[in-house]
This record gives sequence, structure tokens and C-alpha cells, in this order.
Amino acid sequence: MDLALLTRSCEHEWEIPAQGAMRVPAIIFASEALVRQMDRKVYEQAVNVAMLPGIVTASFVMPDAHWGYGFPIGGVAAFDADEGGVVSAGGVGFDVSCGVRCLHTGLKSAALRADQEELADVLYAEIPVGVGSTGGIHLGASETDAMLAGGASWAVQNGWGEAEDLERIEERGQMSGADPHSVSVRAKQRQQDQMGTLGSGNHYLEVQHVTGIFDGAIARQFGLEMDDVVVMIHCGSRGLGHQIGTDFLKRMAMAASAYGIALPDRELACAPIRSELGQSYLGAMRAAINCALANRQILTHLVRRAFAHVLPEARLSLLYDVSHNTCKLEHHGGRSLYVHRKGATRAFSPGHPELPEALRAAGQPVLIGGSMGTGSYILAGTHSSQRQAFSSACHGAGRAMSRHQASRTWRGREVIEALAARGITVRSPSMRGVAEEAPEAYKDVVAVVDSAEASGLARKVARVEPLICIKG
Repeated sequence: MDLALLTRSCEHEWEIPAQGAMRVPAIIFASEALVRQMDRKVYEQAVNVAMLPGIVTASFVMPDAHWGYGFPIGGVAAFDADEGGVVSAGGVGFDVSCGVRCLHTGLKSAALRADQEELADVLYAEIPVGVGSTGGIHLGASETDAMLAGGASWAVQNGWGEAEDLERIEERGQMSGADPHSVSVRAKQRQQDQMGTLGSGNHYLEVQHVTGIFDGAIARQFGLEMDDVVVMIHCGSRGLGHQIGTDFLKRMAMAASAYGIALPDRELACAPIRSELGQSYLGAMRAAINCALANRQILTHLVRRAFAHVLPEARLSLLYDVSHNTCKLEHHGGRSLYVHRKGATRAFSPGHPELPEALRAAGQPVLIGGSMGTGSYILAGTHSSQRQAFSSACHGAGRAMSRHQASRTWRGREVIEALAARGITVRSPSMRGVAEEAPEAYKDVVAVVDSAEASGLARKVARVEPLICIKG
């Protein structure tokens, strides 16, 4: 991105002043090096989002941002329904409620080194992965509706997990306001055999160990110590969420003119929050959030089963589960706002009433997925993030290279062998998929989280690096 287009507010904050049809400015949180890595499309999309009706304060861009469909991935925007605010399917994305769940194991890395290959094999056998993957669960029409209404609570009630898990899940495992009747038959059909599956692309399951502690006090409250083994699950609402995005983007684009909305980009298709179409989308999107929460809950059950087979002494309790492709009704600065986070993570501050009591004093865990070779981070929400960006932070490293470019640059087998030489075991059904997710295809996650912390969006707590990676 051309720095001449921006006004620098401070070392890690840049502004695009409101101009033309922009209703608010756009603000980018990133170091100079990360801003330079962002392409011009991120600038254009951030500006376009700032033109939407009812937007409040600014169109925000997180440090890991890259261009996406309509909104930049790493984009945050809040809308006020009382001021004609809109809800945008492009502001949530196709993988509704894609998110990360982190589990403790109660083990140190030495306890699994001898069994690392066997554990990788058992996890790979237990968890369906890959494009169009299906599992051993088939849901009929009524069961699908129950899942869409109940989320992780439904999964626990059906024997996948434990009731205490729900306390450590965003929305306590069940998103209110879900409307299964707003979800198309096609979307439901796509999901009937996909529950408990990981999917493909950048989705993964990793067994990791803690290699760095940055804030000892918060780490203790999160139950983290050096060399602890944890498990991270990264996936979303699979085919159902994608179909909901497809369905409503078409409907919103067709209806925009009738609502008097002039779209700066057709991919920003939206509808007034209080319109029938806006409410229908919110009901369907919330159902997709429940789908994602239920999916990660079932995957947790499968992970526990795999560990019980190989390492029965492990005790897999939940640290936290948080999504990064949602639109949520939240209260900020005395206003009720619909906060879109696309490739951005909610990061509630210490003391927030929606956090579990055991975590409230520390702030919300913010789970940042890195690449197979660089590791991931656990951050904590801050008071400054609440003031700056509606309690939002980055969600990952962010791609530096397209999947097509990556697959032309690396061979999957070479990536697996290079990681094996570093003690990282990879299992995947697709060598092309591994090449597309090569560590070098991503930005430097260290630079991203350092910028997030320097911006005040979140506080670094711990770094975790992979031992086992299951990829779609």
C-alpha cells in the first residue's frame, strides 16, 4: 500500500480521512512494514466500507489484513440500527463463525514425544478432513434445525462433550436469535453429513506446546505454563455457512436499490438491519454460528477420544472458543451496535460481564492462528481495544501469497519433510493443500501480534508451536 495515501496517527495507527462518499474515516492498525505489505485493494475496500449507511466511528483494518470479498479480511465495522445501519453478508464472509478453540491437555511435550506419530495417525483417522469431507454423523431435517438452534449446547446434550465446556465458549455455546427457518434447504442439505469435520483450506487441528510466556499473571489465570501441551481447532460452519453467504449476497444485491442503498461495490451487498431481509440474514447467520460452535464441540469429542486411545492420562479441558467471522449485537459507549468482524477476533476487556468468571479479571482469551511452521499466539483483550476498535483484534498471520501462487512455488511433500526435520508431524489428504498452506505463504505472525499489542488491541500472553498438524 502506498503510504502517501495515509495519515500516520502514531507508530502503529494510520488514518484514511473521510472524503467523498465516506461517512467516517478508515483506520489501519499496523506497523509500517505490515502496511507496506497490504495491497491497494485493502485500501479500496476499507474506504468502501466507510461509505455504508449507519456506520459508526470508523472502518477498521487489523494488522493481518488482506483483501477479501467486499470487506477486507481483517475488517471491523459497527452499525447503528437507529441511524439506518445495515448488515452485510460480505462483512461476515462465507465461512460464518470460523474460529479457534484451545484445549488444555495436562501434559508436557516430553509425555507425548514417544507417541507423537501414533497420536497423529489416530487423530487423522478420527477426524474427517479435506474438501467436501463428511463424517459418521447424519442429521435429518428436524435434527438439523435442532442443531442450528442449539449450537454446542445441542452437541453436549447429544453426548459430544461435557456441560462444563459451555462456560468457556463464546455465547456460552448457543447463539441467541438463531432462526433455522431463514436457512435455505440447500444450505441444510450441504451440512447434513458434515458435522464433526474439519474441512480444507486454512482449517487445521494442531497439537502444540507452549514455547513462550509474555505475561505470567494472565498465563496463570489462563492455566498456561511453559512446555504445556495444548490443542487448537480451527474451523467454521462448513458448507452451510458458505451457502448462507451465497444465498444472501444475491438477495441483498438485488434488493439494494429498493432500500435506497447505493453500493460502492456489489460485493458489499447489504440490507437495513430492521428490514425483513436484514432480520432474515441475522437469523440465518446466527444459526450458522451455532453450526460452527456445534461442529467444534463434536471435534473436541473426537480429539478427546483419540487422546484417550494413545495418552489416557491426558485431561482435555477447554481454555476458550472464539469466532472471527460474525456480526454481533454488542454495547459500546452506551450504544447498541451491530459489530461486523471479518477475519477479526472479539477481544473483550478485563471485567466484561459476558466473560466466564474464571477469566473475567484477565480479559478474554484471543486465539491467533499462525502457520504450520511459525506457531500461534494466545493474547488477552484490553481496555484500550474496547475504546479503539469495538473490542476487536487480529485473527491470524494473514496471507502474503495467494493459494495459487503458493501451490506453484512449493510441493506439499517438500513442506512436510521440512517440517518433519523440525519435529513437526503433518497429516493431510492433499499435497496441494499442504503446499497452499506453506508457512512462507503467510505474513510474519510475530510482526502481526507485536503490532496488535503495540496498537493496544490485545496483550501477548503465550506463544505455542506445533508438534502435530492435521490439515484438510
